Amino acid sequence: MKLKIRITGPNVLDVGYRVFLLKHAMNLALPGLSTYNWEENGLTEVIALVEGDEARIAAFRQMVEKNKPELAEVSKVTFEDYSGEVGRTSEVAMFCSFVQLDKAIPLLLKIQDNTSVTPQILDEIRGIREDVQPGYARQVREDIRAIKERLGMS
Repeated sequence: MKLKIRITGPNVLDVGYRVFLLKHAMNLALPGLSTYNWEENGLTEVIALVEGDEARIAAFRQMVEKNKPELAEVSKVTFEDYSGEVGRTSEVAMFCSFVQLDKAIPLLLKIQDNTSVTPQILDEIRGIREDVQPGYARQVREDIRAIKERLGMS
C-alpha cells in the first residue's frame, strides 16, 4: 500500500518535520518513505510518500493526524492514494543526517568562534572531574558488592 501525505501550514519547513516523520516511519518499520519540502503560490508543504502494509500505513496516518513537531504550525493535512515510486526509508535517514549536519556545522563553528576556553576554565573542569571520579568509583564498588551479597556470591 502507498500513500501521499501533504502537510500544509505557515510553519512546516525548518522545524524538523522530515526528521519527525522519519523517526515515526522507522518506529513502525515502514520500508518505504520519501519526504520533501514544497513551496508554491505562498503555500509551504512537507510531502511524504509512504509504502508498507495496510496496518503500518494506518498507524502512520493516525500518528500524522494527531502529532507534529513542537514548533510546527499546521493548517491542513491531506492523504491520497499514491501509485508512483517511493524511496527506501534508510535512504531518507541518510539524507536527513546530511541535512542536519549541513545545518549544524555552521552553527557549531559560530559557537566555537564566540567561545574562548581559557586554561583557567580547563583546570577548573579537570578539578571537578577529579573530585567526581573517586566518589563515583567507590559507589560503583559498593553497589557491586551489595548485588553480589543479594545473589549469594560474596
